Amino acid sequence: MNNRQSQEKITAIYCRLSRDDDLAGDSNSIIHQKDMLTRYARERNFPNVSVYSDDGWSGTNFERPDWKRLISDIEAGKVGIVLVKDLSRVGRDYLRVGFYTEVTFPQNGVRFIAVNNGVDSANQSENDFAPFLNIMNDFYARDTSKKVSAVYRAKGNKGEHTGNHPIYGYLKDPENKQRWIIDEEAAAVVRRIFRLTIEGKGPYDIARILFEDKVETPAVYFGKQGKGIWKSKEEFSNPYNWSGYVVGQILSKPEYMGHTVNFRSHKQSYKDKNAVMNPKEDWLIFEDTHEAIVDRETWELAQKLRKTPKRIDTLGEANPLTGLLYCADCGEKMYNHRSKGGTENNPYPSDFFDCSAYTLAHQKRTSACFGHYISTKALRTLILDTIRTVSTFAISNQEAFMEKVRSASQLQQAEAAKDAKRKLSKDKKRIAELDTIIKKLYESFAVGRITDERFDSLLADYEAEQKALQTAVAEAEEKLSAFAEDTARVEQFLELAKKYTDFSELTTPMINEFIEKIIVHAPERIDGDRVQEVEIHLRFIGQFELPAPELTEEEIKRQEQLKRHRIKSRERYQKIKAGEHAVGQPFMLTCKCCGQEFASKRTNTLFCGPNCRAKFYRQEAAESRSRACTCENCGKVFPTTRSSVKYCSDDCRYAAQIKRQGARKKALREAKNEKEAKTA
Repeated sequence: MNNRQSQEKITAIYCRLSRDDDLAGDSNSIIHQKDMLTRYARERNFPNVSVYSDDGWSGTNFERPDWKRLISDIEAGKVGIVLVKDLSRVGRDYLRVGFYTEVTFPQNGVRFIAVNNGVDSANQSENDFAPFLNIMNDFYARDTSKKVSAVYRAKGNKGEHTGNHPIYGYLKDPENKQRWIIDEEAAAVVRRIFRLTIEGKGPYDIARILFEDKVETPAVYFGKQGKGIWKSKEEFSNPYNWSGYVVGQILSKPEYMGHTVNFRSHKQSYKDKNAVMNPKEDWLIFEDTHEAIVDRETWELAQKLRKTPKRIDTLGEANPLTGLLYCADCGEKMYNHRSKGGTENNPYPSDFFDCSAYTLAHQKRTSACFGHYISTKALRTLILDTIRTVSTFAISNQEAFMEKVRSASQLQQAEAAKDAKRKLSKDKKRIAELDTIIKKLYESFAVGRITDERFDSLLADYEAEQKALQTAVAEAEEKLSAFAEDTARVEQFLELAKKYTDFSELTTPMINEFIEKIIVHAPERIDGDRVQEVEIHLRFIGQFELPAPELTEEEIKRQEQLKRHRIKSRERYQKIKAGEHAVGQPFMLTCKCCGQEFASKRTNTLFCGPNCRAKFYRQEAAESRSRACTCENCGKVFPTTRSSVKYCSDDCRYAAQIKRQGARKKALREAKNEKEAKTA
């Protein structure tokens, strides 16, 4: 290296401090390292001093930002000298440190100096002890890792938080570092994410909404506070770049219910910084250790909604009822079929649900179930009516509602308990029988009655059956022990019902919060009408049947009209089907006003012409305004539609007029006679 080249290259001062090094006091601080190495470089006239520092990074992790920047500058030929306080500042992995000091630095013409260790690559005789120093640093890191792991294990078993920083939405309590308190700014974002999920939004939709609203990502939010992986950053290129993965991670954390979750992951080695997720059964969860951001019901509802994918269909949107409908006969989910129409094979728009087993069997030309067709429009109307009526009844009749739910639930629980006990007894009996069979099988094998292959095959089958039965027995016993009081569930439903004040429109949050599942039965024909039973199971209370109200005269009249209309439509269809009437041929009908027959292409035409239609509705309107009136002449009570009518007929009006005229003439005569008498 010539003198000109050495003058142009950088003298790189590298400083590193980890959390473990904090125990050594100020001697290892970044400031101390900078001052020491800067003074060392100045005393020896090293040119172009530039500082690289990684604060809070472990020596076993070589993904440090400034270390990677230093290696990049070395490979680019920008660095001539590297100064460190000691070899442990480079790292505590003797293999990686040895590779950099023995291979990378010499290949790129870099002089390496570790001041406190007396290592200088320009003087080879001083470097003989360097490998041993690297090994000692590696042993130190291994021992420290064991001690730290033991401390974390002890803290985790006691229910203390093992993480260095709280998750997004929480802060450390200034008075108690082991306690989390709510960070209201971040908690508002967390609550919004859960609310959007209940509104039917997926993780990627939520990420897009947060991006458009310019909400900072958790990494940026922590980085501005000097925490997290971006704590050393001063500028953030894209601070609002939310991803569906980050949203999904927030939705999956039980900590937002107020729980502490420890041992969620582990690391294979102290040198491996990649965390490996533990099975959920190995997690250690401590409930209600801090204030919750979302309640348990909201969190569990979000998990349920995430399990059911909401796929975008041809209309460009997902149906919120997807995943909630089940076939009453085969138990399979029902598929939503929706199209815009406008094609030759499908000219009209459609939106309905049908049994998935029937749909798939139809496609595969096999028989599995049969159609359970139900239109989405009719279903949404039924759901809204159910939610509205049940919620109104629950709020206005709380005691009666609670008693009805409790009695219905007790009945259901009694039936379920009876079935569970019956099955439990049967399974236990079969397990005992299998024990006897296996014992006899061993005896037959011992005396040579069966071959080895036959013995192994039968034994495997019996043991598999026994294992499955033992699992079923455990589940049945757990189910029997789970039957409890229903008061809490009723109160939860009442809180949910009071949350909504407007039931005029069925919204996605209403569907997600109120509906547990919907069971659709196959349609039937009763008196020529298509009748279909639909079971709507509400959250917390299940299927709830209100007392049937008595129908008013108007409702009875309306139902009779609808029934007559359905009968007339069926008659028309049957005539067409039987060939008695051709499609497009006019029907002979009777005018509702004048009673004359007329021809029409429609069966629901009521009048022969516009005049009869106008006359009929005028009469009908007049009848609606009709009132009882008493004749001022004869005293007869008669109906009338006019407010100024006083007489029942023209004769009474004339008679009353004559009476008024006679009375007026009589009064005039009397007045004249009286005047004449006074004058005389």
